[in-house]
Amino acid sequence: MATIDPSRESFSQLFVNTAPDQPVVMLNLLRFRDEAQYPPEHPEPTCSGREAYARYADNALKSVAAAGGRVLWQGRVRHPLVAPDDEHWDAMLLVEYPSAAAFMDMVRSPAYQAFTHHRTAALAEARLIAMQA
Repeated sequence: MATIDPSRESFSQLFVNTAPDQPVVMLNLLRFRDEAQYPPEHPEPTCSGREAYARYADNALKSVAAAGGRVLWQGRVRHPLVAPDDEHWDAMLLVEYPSAAAFMDMVRSPAYQAFTHHRTAALAEARLIAMQA
């Protein structure tokens, strides 16, 4: 089963496993679908997963900035030097937020929720890993 969106339990554990007064960096590992899979309630023109993710990212960058966050690095994954043979990723992002609470406020906001269907349609698999120094 593909892992794309966080569960309620993983969201609640975010606050258990991070210091509340420190910045948090989110490691995003992304594998795109060949063709985006939009649900019937969000019909969109046919496009690739990478194109659907670009639709998400155009909006997400505004939400990240509004939450006080910033993209530290993003790029295409070229070669998994240490990874299982069947594991591959298309893209990676590092996004810093002032705190886990700032991240959660962003993802809960109606403005952010309005375009997350692009992310879900775009991805075949994802990892979102919270990190702190």
